[in-house]
Amino acid sequence: MIHEKSLIRPENLKTHDKLVIDGVDVSGHWSTFIESRVVTDYNERLEEEIAALPGGEHINRCWQCGSCTNSCTVNALNPDFNPRFWIYLIRTGMEAELLRDKDIIWQCVSCHKCTYSCPRDVVPEGVMKATAHWLELKGHTPKSKSTIFDEEFTEQVVATGMIEDGRVIRNFFARTGQPLMQDWLVEMVKRVARRLPVLQGIKLGLAAVFRPRTRNWGGAQAAITEYVDEQEARQRKALSLE
Repeated sequence: MIHEKSLIRPENLKTHDKLVIDGVDVSGHWSTFIESRVVTDYNERLEEEIAALPGGEHINRCWQCGSCTNSCTVNALNPDFNPRFWIYLIRTGMEAELLRDKDIIWQCVSCHKCTYSCPRDVVPEGVMKATAHWLELKGHTPKSKSTIFDEEFTEQVVATGMIEDGRVIRNFFARTGQPLMQDWLVEMVKRVARRLPVLQGIKLGLAAVFRPRTRNWGGAQAAITEYVDEQEARQRKALSLE
């Protein structure tokens, strides 16, 4: 049973400015009650769904010690970011309650402090990423920019067997509606250009135009594509998205 006041929604706390019970004045905070509610949002498969996604495999090991939240970099700045509480909601099937925090779950910065401090090897950082992925797959949140970047990066590796940074950045900006000419990027290009050997600069320019491909990449490309398709199909089946 979770009974920390910080984990109780403010709207569920009821107080009375004037209340006398059996002749005893319990006005103010003495008359604070937690509004009871009937659980109608229970999803008994929620833990299984999170566990089926990369990073969530060991969520069943959690024993709610709170080490993850206590060490969390984001929680130190935003107390509403609470990995322990979300893992609790997932394991008890409280889907609607979890969705109330859908707009901040993605804020995990992958510092892995929680992973290092977890005594049960739950890998809370992985669970946060799995939960964010679950929210996107279920349509509860749009794809985050980090997800879009990962997709662009992966698509280029699968297609050519190598990475051309300039193309990744251009396509990422295009897919997220960001202008290419950003001050920080222009300044970075200028600094790199001043120090880059001429031959290396020519190679980078040619790579940006002709899109080179790893030699004999076809077999590896087919194998990777097959594996990715299998994993995506397995995840969609686990989440009943077929």
